[in-house]
Amino acid sequence: MLVDGKPFRTVWMGEDGVSVEIIDQRKLPFAFEIVTLRSTDDAASAIRDMLVRGAGCIGAVAAHGMYLAALECADLEHFDECFSSKGGTLKATRPTAVNLAWAVDRQVSAVAGVGGSDQKVALAKETALEVANEDSDWCRAIGEHGIELIKEIAAKKAAGEPVNILTHCNAGWLAFVDYGSATAPIYAAHDAGIPVHVWVDETRPRNQGARLTAWELGQHGVPHTVIPDNVGGHLMQHGMVDLVITGTDRTTYTGDVANKIGTYLKALAAHDNGVPFYVALPSSTFDWEIRDGVSGIPIEERAGEEVSCISGVPVDPSVVDSLEDGCEIKVNLVAKGSPVANYSFDVTPARLVTGLITERGVCEASESAVLSLFPEKRLSQSNRIV
Repeated sequence: MLVDGKPFRTVWMGEDGVSVEIIDQRKLPFAFEIVTLRSTDDAASAIRDMLVRGAGCIGAVAAHGMYLAALECADLEHFDECFSSKGGTLKATRPTAVNLAWAVDRQVSAVAGVGGSDQKVALAKETALEVANEDSDWCRAIGEHGIELIKEIAAKKAAGEPVNILTHCNAGWLAFVDYGSATAPIYAAHDAGIPVHVWVDETRPRNQGARLTAWELGQHGVPHTVIPDNVGGHLMQHGMVDLVITGTDRTTYTGDVANKIGTYLKALAAHDNGVPFYVALPSSTFDWEIRDGVSGIPIEERAGEEVSCISGVPVDPSVVDSLEDGCEIKVNLVAKGSPVANYSFDVTPARLVTGLITERGVCEASESAVLSLFPEKRLSQSNRIV
């Protein structure tokens, strides 16, 4: 996707061949900064501290982090043990997004199949690039399938009337390698000349909607409006939302969806008002082991400071003049001494999900429908995915 007219992905190999480049998403939308990762610890910090976030992006950065791990293990006698250990460091950074463990495990499995450190390092690099390219290709395919849903709604509209789509958090290209999941159908529709307008949830507490989704939609020229998280239900009641599309950090093979906290409430409002609620995801975001998402998906709890404090660029000119361009200040929002809880995700049961948009097509949020798209993942007789 474009940044000031120049194409970017969210992660790529450094020109020196032994480093990885990422976009520091914490600085957006006020500053666009690229950060160089030179070690496994750098990659782990980038994921843990949310320089990068979003299921696909986390997975791709983890895959690239494992290439850095391979470089670090290259001169050691017990390469595989070192490599697996560094993979464990990456996997421990964030527990909810399944792409993280998927990417690390894919690297460990691939590298274990060859002998010699040079071969292992080369294969780790090749696998990292494969993960990133697959993510981009899958998201592009999600757009190709999802645009059909938007076309159906647009056909019932008056000429020039936009299809109003509500999103939550950021499931755009910044959350993946390119295109995004929830935004891929939106970009495809916009590029095809279909009028669209996006209601962008601010998405407290880290404001990924207001800071990231709005920024990237603006970069692409897609009409949008930022709204407080609690406005969605009101808009749906008054017929101002035609379609909800969200992303997901982990989806069970039965269709339960773990996504940014507040997604469940949007699904409830959509269900109550007859608004279609779709979830877009590449197959790397499916959890093929967990049946019941509510009881089985681990929910990350993050520091309370994310809720009690907020950062932004000051609007007071006298303050702005004393700061560098793009420099933010942090302010406290909560009464001193009040405890804060910060659950980062919630689970939307499959019964509230109209459908899943994947790289292989659109299906119902049910075990039979998901496995019909991915027959290679059908349950074995032991009730485990093979």
